[in-house]
Amino acid sequence: MHSANAAPPTMPAVDSRLMPAYYFGTGSLGPYVTGLLERCPSVFDLKATMTADLDHESARLQSGHGVIEDGALLQGEVIVQAGARIEAGAQVIGPVLVCAGSVISAGALIRDHSVIGPGCRIGFGAEITRSLLAGHVFMKHPCFIGDSALGRGVNIGSFCSTTGLRCDRGPVAEPAIEDITVNLDGQRITTGQTKFGAVIGDEVALPAGTVLSPGTLIGPRTVVYPRDHIGGFLPAGSRIR
Repeated sequence: MHSANAAPPTMPAVDSRLMPAYYFGTGSLGPYVTGLLERCPSVFDLKATMTADLDHESARLQSGHGVIEDGALLQGEVIVQAGARIEAGAQVIGPVLVCAGSVISAGALIRDHSVIGPGCRIGFGAEITRSLLAGHVFMKHPCFIGDSALGRGVNIGSFCSTTGLRCDRGPVAEPAIEDITVNLDGQRITTGQTKFGAVIGDEVALPAGTVLSPGTLIGPRTVVYPRDHIGGFLPAGSRIR
């Protein structure tokens, strides 16, 4: 039996390198993205929280009406805030939130519980699914971002890709059945998700052709030199050759 005056059990502390604040500043990101980052104890909580908001709180995410050009293909719940624009030839499959100042250009595909924060530029051939782009992200060329979170000012080069499924255990199962883990100080930490791509901190630029392993964490202001494949945890401000 427990004493009536016993202290409640304490939750284990979250490693600071797994907190949103390690990767993302909150200035100029608008009320929704700022609030989302503040509500999530770890980066592993972002996708589930964002998904719940889009499924159940879509009414409170409305902020005026942006521009949807004739010829844009929209399906499901797509929220286009004032100052945002979806151009003819773009495809957006909701639930999706496009925040003020973002432009989704012809040939882009955004789908399945994604949030495009303020001031982003998404170009021809770019595909985004189940991901957060915090703000002012540039994806102007063919590339793929899935099950990931990108910070302010991230630039994704041509033919870059995140990967969210393990492929080292034989044939890939769909739906996936094994949690993705991240490696911190030699320890494997579960994300609690069977699909988890990458967290890319503020002001990181991925050179063209870069592929990220599942569970990649890149700290802000990291410089990545041209290479075809990276993974693991890259501390803030590091230089990866």
